[in-house]
Amino acid sequence: MRKFTGSSWLLPALMIILFFGWATTGVMIYIRLLFLISLLLFGSYLWNLIALNGIRIDRRSRSLRTSVGKVFDERFNILNTSRWACMWLEIENLSTMPQKSGSRLLTGLGGMQQRSYTARTWVTKRGAYPLGPTLLTTGDPFGIFVRTRYEPSKNTLIVLPMTVDIPYFPAPEGILPGGKEIHQKTMDVTPNATGIREYIPGDPIKRVHWPSTAKRDHFMVKVHEQDPQAEVWFFLDSQMNIQFSRLGSSSEIKEDDFIISRRAQIKLPEDTYEYAISATASLVKYFLQQKRAVGLVSSGSKFTVIPAERGERQIGKILETLAFLKADGDLPLLGCISMQARYLPMGSGGILVTSSVNKNLLIAVEDLTRRNLHPMVVLIMSSTFGGPSGGEELIEGLERRNVPVFKIVCGENLEKQLGQLPVIYKRTWSSI
Repeated sequence: MRKFTGSSWLLPALMIILFFGWATTGVMIYIRLLFLISLLLFGSYLWNLIALNGIRIDRRSRSLRTSVGKVFDERFNILNTSRWACMWLEIENLSTMPQKSGSRLLTGLGGMQQRSYTARTWVTKRGAYPLGPTLLTTGDPFGIFVRTRYEPSKNTLIVLPMTVDIPYFPAPEGILPGGKEIHQKTMDVTPNATGIREYIPGDPIKRVHWPSTAKRDHFMVKVHEQDPQAEVWFFLDSQMNIQFSRLGSSSEIKEDDFIISRRAQIKLPEDTYEYAISATASLVKYFLQQKRAVGLVSSGSKFTVIPAERGERQIGKILETLAFLKADGDLPLLGCISMQARYLPMGSGGILVTSSVNKNLLIAVEDLTRRNLHPMVVLIMSSTFGGPSGGEELIEGLERRNVPVFKIVCGENLEKQLGQLPVIYKRTWSSI
């Protein structure tokens, strides 16, 4: 795309004046000036055309996955493949990522030369963001013509939810130290090795059974069964009409923070669903690091179920799912539990994460208890987000049913709130 700048229209106007001056007076100085201005316009146009055609830009990053609160580093490499110098080049990052950086103005990019710089962005919102497009703008040395070019995005950055390190969280009572064998095959290494099979490309070396390998003269691997421990299931309430938010000032990111390597204080948006997402992600990470089998159920616009598994792969699977969940569902938490609870193994623990103050939450808890599933509740206090009150009455009802409740308040430290011991545990410990 090529266009004249605002002041460049003076040259065509001057050419018209010179032409009429020559036509009326016949003085040759007008023709000479007209010829010089024409050469200037043609040379400027040709310079502008060649300069931008030779520009190549490459955007690279070490990883395309990060999480809220971290710094995303992206490397911009600009190469001038032509022999013509580019006097100035404006690079504009048109990504939809909040607080994005990377826009620069480069000067004096000579022929066959390369420039590089690193753009650092504080990640403040979960989701997926394309790394681009990039708008390149340059012009001739005289500022007569300006030309732009769009470079489409080639990669997408996945931003996972913010997680906090929880020092301790009471395990649901359904998590047992042992029991009968489940007789269900698993890819994890467990104490229950039930047999051997032939090696398949991709099997880890740690699963090779060396005595059988030496005896049969080819690789044999051990077959493990699932450890007989109850699972931990998270029920995330994604109902639209129970979510509330209030306007709050987001963290202001200053350029000085990058110069002196000071970590900016990134706070969660004052939204009940964002707090629920972060609390769920933190607890999922905690239990998976404790070698527990963790599953997730959510009822947004689509009913989402992630089967319970163990390992690092499960952490990435659940966190990536949480990065894209939205509070756009109409199915209440009671209906979600009624649909899925029948498929859960007996004795499993269920952690309900919700901001609802509806009494149906008590019915959902009783339903889990009747199925020999042991519930816990992470209650986002909607009244602190500008929503209705009634959370305290709900907490009293849950405590009367001996259900542990973790109260999450807007603006408070999420790590401390999740690590705080519920009332029923305090009563139990004080009676010992």
